[in-house]
Amino acid sequence: MIDCVTIANAHLFGNALASMFRLRYRVFVQKEGWNVPVWRDMEYDQYDTPAAHYLVWRDQRGVVRGMSRLGPTDRPYMLKDIWPGMVTQGELPASPLVWEGTRFAVDADLPAATRRQVIAELVAAYAEFGLANGLSHFIGIMPPVVWRVVFKSNGWTPEFLGEPYLIDGERILPGRIAVTPESVERVRKATGLTGPVLRIFDDLPLAA
Repeated sequence: MIDCVTIANAHLFGNALASMFRLRYRVFVQKEGWNVPVWRDMEYDQYDTPAAHYLVWRDQRGVVRGMSRLGPTDRPYMLKDIWPGMVTQGELPASPLVWEGTRFAVDADLPAATRRQVIAELVAAYAEFGLANGLSHFIGIMPPVVWRVVFKSNGWTPEFLGEPYLIDGERILPGRIAVTPESVERVRKATGLTGPVLRIFDDLPLAA
């Protein structure tokens, strides 16, 4: 299962927020070498605000082993603030119905089969979250291989918003995915998931 953790409901999840920030430190700072803010082995940035929603997968001990961050585009967000010139197809959104996904991470120490399961559940959670909250799209920026392995191979084909761009030696690409009832069903069919995977414990409705 995937839990949706926010600042407002974090008290229901023990130390899930801290565990999530520690996973980000291991993945993005230790493994990827990103130059981003760190505090006591926890990675964070300016988009970790009260509006941020974190999709987290926890193991039997409650340790976060997979996650992604979501945030609405009617307030500051990464693609618009840092790389607006990358979007050459259409306009950058500024809408409560379009959310940005960032910091998608899965613990490399998990067995390969478990990693694939975590990725599948996170993608399904994206779809369920979007449908439950009436969103039209998610947008994001990531390497082409991540778009392919994470989303397209799990039944959700992205629409790209520009050409690949080289940042610190890595090609990245802006794109978006449309939220529809059909997208949820395609993801479940592609991943073999038979029902909802997302649990939400705040003022947002839960997908049926």
